[in-house]
Amino acid sequence: MTFIKPYFLAAVQILAALFAPGAAAQDAPQRLPATTLTAGFHLINAELARTPEQRAIGLMHRPAMPANDGMLFVFERAGEQCFWMKNTLLPLSIAFLDDDGTIVNIEDMKPQTLDSHCSAKPVRFALEMNLGWFAKRALKAGTKIKGEPFGGK
Repeated sequence: MTFIKPYFLAAVQILAALFAPGAAAQDAPQRLPATTLTAGFHLINAELARTPEQRAIGLMHRPAMPANDGMLFVFERAGEQCFWMKNTLLPLSIAFLDDDGTIVNIEDMKPQTLDSHCSAKPVRFALEMNLGWFAKRALKAGTKIKGEPFGGK
């Protein structure tokens, strides 16, 4: 019996979403419901990408993003989460987060590349912000991001 690895299945779902009828209409940036997160006294307006389709599109095709805006990717279960930047115009930093919002690792990502950026351990959350956002605020592994998705305000 052959087992399909979860990341292979996720890749198939992403490709199916990108090539589904109407996928050409996805050249416009998606806008998703948002929540407020905090990192110390820093406020983050984070759009929530909860479905496979929303996560596949992410921040693609956006020409700009306000300084304290970002996107929180929410997965159903913890796993090694990997991201790339195809069709993403903005340079971004991504923080991979534990269930309680603690930053596991942060990666900087170049726009329009297929380089893989992965969590250092299985996680359910990833937060994308403009490049350098975390570093400029001295936020690093071990820092806690707070908000409703992590079980509190």
